[in-house]
Amino acid sequence: MSETAWILSAGFALLLFAGVPFAIALMITAATVLLAADIEPVLLAQTLIAGTQSFSLLAIPFFMLAGEIMSAGGLSQRLIKVADVLVRHLSGGMGHVTVVAACIFAAISGSAPATTAAIGSIMIPAMVARGYDKGFATALAVSAGVLGPLIPPSIAGVIWGVIAEQSIARLFMAGVGPGLLLVAGLMGITWLHARRHDIPLEPRASSGEVRAALGEGVWALAAPVLVLGGIYGGAFTPTEAAIVSCVYSMLVGIFIEGRLRISDMPEVILRAMRITAMVMFIIAASAGFGWLVAQEQLALKLAAWLAESISQRWVMLLTVNVFLFLICAVMDEIAVMVILGPLLIVLATKFGVDPIHFGAIIVTNVAIGMAAPPIGYCLFVGMAISGLSLTAVARAIWPMVVLMLGVLILTTYVPAFALWLPGMVYH
Repeated sequence: MSETAWILSAGFALLLFAGVPFAIALMITAATVLLAADIEPVLLAQTLIAGTQSFSLLAIPFFMLAGEIMSAGGLSQRLIKVADVLVRHLSGGMGHVTVVAACIFAAISGSAPATTAAIGSIMIPAMVARGYDKGFATALAVSAGVLGPLIPPSIAGVIWGVIAEQSIARLFMAGVGPGLLLVAGLMGITWLHARRHDIPLEPRASSGEVRAALGEGVWALAAPVLVLGGIYGGAFTPTEAAIVSCVYSMLVGIFIEGRLRISDMPEVILRAMRITAMVMFIIAASAGFGWLVAQEQLALKLAAWLAESISQRWVMLLTVNVFLFLICAVMDEIAVMVILGPLLIVLATKFGVDPIHFGAIIVTNVAIGMAAPPIGYCLFVGMAISGLSLTAVARAIWPMVVLMLGVLILTTYVPAFALWLPGMVYH
């Protein structure tokens, strides 16, 4: 490998093992490469800024702000109360609420970080208050955020559809199977965690309590209906939906619930800005690092080697999955799809893999990368909300990552699992 490649790989790893904060390690590595390769520093600066300028990333701060407004205005408490009366008698009830809510928000945002921000900002504190370990609560919210790219609409599905010139509608449907299996698996892990750690059960709510909670929570329950209806009705995009949810939550909190005052808004906005700044700094640093990896053509060289060295389809699919899992753990998923897309498509065509099936494999891979240590964006959203370190969240999330890899294996080697819904609709 070249000197630059050694710095990007071994140098970055050494900084992490030395305990250097993640974003700082990325920046130090990038700066060292600039000096070693005599690259104009302004190019990296431009890349850092460009990495935070994606329109879809606007959903992150607005969903974070929506979560803060919902907490301050009482809407999140209403939602939790509704969930409480419905599932409090089940083992792991609040964890199940987190997963189901993430599935609903995934159908709103199409983005893993935005889903984690929207759900995690509300449910992580709620789960901790009910006796869940903070690490597990954070890991569950992060893992549930992965539903963002799987449950349609999916930003990753749109991007891959454009790159591969495939039907975006079919790619959306191909993500439903993996998404629903992940929902079931996360709920199973939550049940086991609750049983193992003796999370206390509560008595089943009476019908009167259920009616009262639903009546009091009607405005909170109307929020996802408004956002979903607006998106599927074509009134606004997922990013605009985040803004709508902010405005809706603020109006309900001030004029209906009466718990939020105009004078509270600066503090609410400041809390959301602090979390957003932490996340966006890491995203910017990751974009700069990923740009240097692309400049060195490390990923392209490895993909080209794969095409020349493999003769069997199952081996190719396994190798692609391992390769993408490792790459998506250290690079932005959009960069991975754009940089490697053409070569991966040639590879899939060579072995006769159905293009929609292959698209489902790619989208599932990049979705897992959003939660996989060390760079997954959802990890840092969860860290920013909970205040935990990367090590603490990574230690708690490994069972969920194993589950995700199981979903990926099933999606890879049982094509019908991803293709059954597109086949039913487009028979």
